[in-house]
Amino acid sequence: MKYIIIGLGNYGGVLAEELSLLGNEVIGVDTDEHRVEMLKDKIAASFILDATEEQAMSLLPLKDVDIVIVAIGEDLGSSVRVVALLKKMKVKHIYARAVDEIHSTILEAFNLDCILTPEKVAARSLSQRLDLKVNVESFKVDDEHYVLKFKVPYLLVGYKLKDLQFEFEYNIKIIALIEGEHGLNSLGMSVIKHQIASSIDQEYQLMDNDELVCYGLYKDFIRFWKSIK
Repeated sequence: MKYIIIGLGNYGGVLAEELSLLGNEVIGVDTDEHRVEMLKDKIAASFILDATEEQAMSLLPLKDVDIVIVAIGEDLGSSVRVVALLKKMKVKHIYARAVDEIHSTILEAFNLDCILTPEKVAARSLSQRLDLKVNVESFKVDDEHYVLKFKVPYLLVGYKLKDLQFEFEYNIKIIALIEGEHGLNSLGMSVIKHQIASSIDQEYQLMDNDELVCYGLYKDFIRFWKSIK
């Protein structure tokens, strides 16, 4: 895949480097010479230019990449102007970062492929870890529905899946069970090895290192976690 990332701050810079490490061709763009210099040897190409200027934007190979990602967050005006220019230049696939609800609402008007809300995801993850004592990996399906993977809470260890009644009590559907077993690594050290169960057996008794992958409304997940807190 080929990407152009506009804005190489903390978010855009890490994104550019990670996508490049995964074997993608990444072109980075920023007005800050230092940011570009830091990444120039880690990505395919980099440009020091002001993407809010149409003439400068025309220098980028916009038609030759799969996705353009606007990673500008703090400067709402610049973010919106860059997105507007990309739409004017008929760029097919645009992702853009939003730092708050107002920013997100404005970007929604452009009918983008994806609006990224990394700050919201990070804040939500931290609040879950601090308050609910649960570490969650999440995938957002839409504004309300999520797929979440989490370690079985200790209060549920020993219960059978059928006893949880997730769908009946919380309207949460279990879509995968990941069993955690003690094993040895190549150095003979004890580690937890995880593997996805071939089927979901309602008679299965949950163990301490198991994980569940579930689908449902975020508000129902919160209701579930608070009930076992």
